[in-house]
Amino acid sequence: MMKVSGRILIRCAALTLVLTSGSAIQILDSIDDLKRINFGRSVPTHSLVLLHWFANTVTIDGYNGISLNFDPDSGDYGSHYYGNYEGLLPLGNNRYYTIGNIYQERGLQLPHHVVNPRPEYAGRNRARIIVRVRHQGRQGLQIIDEVYITQHYEMSDNQGTDYDPHQTFLITPNLLRQIRQFSMNGDQHLLMSLRNRFGSNVDDSQLRLIRNTWGSLACLGLLLRIVVQSGTSDRNNNLCNDCVLFMLLLLFIAFFILFGNANKQHA
Repeated sequence: MMKVSGRILIRCAALTLVLTSGSAIQILDSIDDLKRINFGRSVPTHSLVLLHWFANTVTIDGYNGISLNFDPDSGDYGSHYYGNYEGLLPLGNNRYYTIGNIYQERGLQLPHHVVNPRPEYAGRNRARIIVRVRHQGRQGLQIIDEVYITQHYEMSDNQGTDYDPHQTFLITPNLLRQIRQFSMNGDQHLLMSLRNRFGSNVDDSQLRLIRNTWGSLACLGLLLRIVVQSGTSDRNNNLCNDCVLFMLLLLFIAFFILFGNANKQHA
């Protein structure tokens, strides 16, 4: 019983930390971490489509150095300077850029599947990637040391064009490497390998359906299936488990209250 109540107290403490620490940014280090994000509801699934494209566009070296192969000052891929005036990200002598404005027309354009994703994965141009540029490397490559996914507030929130700090996440090089395994092209063998490696419940018939539906973007389709649908199932299971644990805690408390009252009556 003490283990159960302790686990609940830990969960409650963690939840309180998230709710009361507006400046804290959650770190996403793996596909499993992505599953815990509420894609499709509080976070547009288009964020995941954009992140998949980004992971397969940048270069990552053996020292976790991430290089952009385009100039964000030029407006490539919907990029522009981000002043961080609202203090969303760490302050200091940092230079940030946002990437992913699908309506920005200058510079290199985002690929069609990012600009016009399948209807169920559209995000009304709210999703963005923010990078912190450290310096310019050899051959003119921009070296970045931090990557975030974020989103603009909903228009109904009346927050203007600010980004939502509660839906801003720091992306590690390890997560980018995992996403890069879901390359832009993949055969059936690769799809099966990725499914088995990242713990998806997709069966062989569903895998063939993904391949037939998504074609050359089948790996992206599988990533979305693993993160969005499997993640929803995992969150529902965790919620059910927490409810059971909470009920056990209430019963535990009620038992001690009744036991204490009974002892007082006999005293």
